[in-house]
Amino acid sequence: TLIWWFYADLKAWQREPCPRRAVALRARFDRIFTRHTGYVVLDRLLARLHRRKAELLRVLQRPEIPLHTNGSENDIRACVTKRKVSGGTMSEEGRTARDVLLGLMKTCRKLGLSFYRYLGDRLRVPGAMPVPPLPDLVRQAAAPA
Repeated sequence: TLIWWFYADLKAWQREPCPRRAVALRARFDRIFTRHTGYVVLDRLLARLHRRKAELLRVLQRPEIPLHTNGSENDIRACVTKRKVSGGTMSEEGRTARDVLLGLMKTCRKLGLSFYRYLGDRLRVPGAMPVPPLPDLVRQAAAPA
């Protein structure tokens, strides 16, 4: 319960960063993750998490980074599903081609751009609507509003 309360407070801090509260959160992290419960497995887990303090509390330096990896895990889900369904690829070139196309599809989706429209422009399909280079679209999407 202490860990979930701490996580909720980290999310609240992320919405409204405050240097004084960051110091308090770091101290609270130490109190939670250095306690001894009497359960060997749990004590080892707490110690392991405490050793990763800098990484786990990076949000206190950079509030824009997510507290979880759900987005990253979702990004690779399509690749894993495709690999499992197809049984893998027959060659290194096939793996590279699959990964590149899936990466392009995910990037287009995140940018709100039709992958087929993007592909049509890059393959010079007659009548295809022009699409700016993806790096330009990514920079544009990342720029502050």
